[in-house]
Amino acid sequence: MIRDQATLNQLIDVIARFVRERLVPAENQLAEEARLPADILQEMKDLGLFGLTIAEEYGGLGLTMEEEILVAIELGRTSPAFRSIMGTNNGIGSAAIVFSGTAAQKQKYLPKYASGEWISCFCLTEPEAGSDAAALKTTATREGDFYILNGTKRYITNAAVADTFNVMARTNPDIKGARGISSFIVEKGTPGIALGAIDKKMGQSGSLTCDVIFEDCAVPAENIIGEEGEGFITAMKVLDRGRLHISGVSVGVAERLIADALDYAIQRKQFGKPIAEQQLIQAMLADSQTETYAAKCMTLETARKRDNGDNISTESSACKLFATEMVGRVADRAVQIHGGAGYMAEYAVERFYRDVRLFRLYEGTSQIQQIIIARNMIKSAS
Repeated sequence: MIRDQATLNQLIDVIARFVRERLVPAENQLAEEARLPADILQEMKDLGLFGLTIAEEYGGLGLTMEEEILVAIELGRTSPAFRSIMGTNNGIGSAAIVFSGTAAQKQKYLPKYASGEWISCFCLTEPEAGSDAAALKTTATREGDFYILNGTKRYITNAAVADTFNVMARTNPDIKGARGISSFIVEKGTPGIALGAIDKKMGQSGSLTCDVIFEDCAVPAENIIGEEGEGFITAMKVLDRGRLHISGVSVGVAERLIADALDYAIQRKQFGKPIAEQQLIQAMLADSQTETYAAKCMTLETARKRDNGDNISTESSACKLFATEMVGRVADRAVQIHGGAGYMAEYAVERFYRDVRLFRLYEGTSQIQQIIIARNMIKSAS
């Protein structure tokens, strides 16, 4: 749902120009230094990029899902690590509070997220609970006016710079699986929180991930999000939206890769003519363009359904499955079109080839999306 096309066009134009003029030229610096330049971080805050999806009453822009996807596509045209720093504030780091938080929680945290004053992160994955997220072992034991958290979270994006941690923990050890899990807001500086070393990853340099360790960490009972036992349900709602967002980012990255590959193919000459005139090169370009268009259409259609209040669990997983697999294929073709140059770090396609591999893993692997889709199909047919 697009509320005001003219206003949205202005926002898209501003973001597209920011990506083109500020972020793309800084891609190599981000990759080499593995940290977002401070001046760019401040510009992101000034542009309101940390509050894209947070309601206007809390200082955000309150974008609809369709509007968010259109913005995500623009942000996808540069290194995914730029989007990562603000992604948790707009998505998995804040969404639980948006969906299930109390009025006091929303008033306390959402304005700080929207302005970028505070960075949030989402703590679900554990050493023994990845795809099987409901098997998490982190515990939250009620003691008076506090919950005592113990456990370790793994691969947590933005944990190294986070001011708050949205933590999934088991409040009822007698209930196995999802129904015994609750969600908590834990603030930085709370005694009992420790961070592991920054992870060294295949790609997305500058997107910081690390372990978060809770050891007898006392969290005020008022910091529980929703009711006890509702945390996993909230987490799945959060991921439904997050999967659509990643689909939009995948489309943006694919469009950037196609543009780079096409530009190279037009300029590069072999056998006395541009390689863009070779039919096998044209076939790769055409396949990439077609798949990207398909992913864009299905993602925007699903976003509109969500804005209309429809249950989009199946469609969200379908978008995430197709779009993230698609961008992997587009990246592979882009490297192939570049030939040996595509294997060299001086060309962006080499970095994107590594960066996009993560899209098929986080917020639910491709195989988990297949399981969700099939289970929902069977459930609907029963």
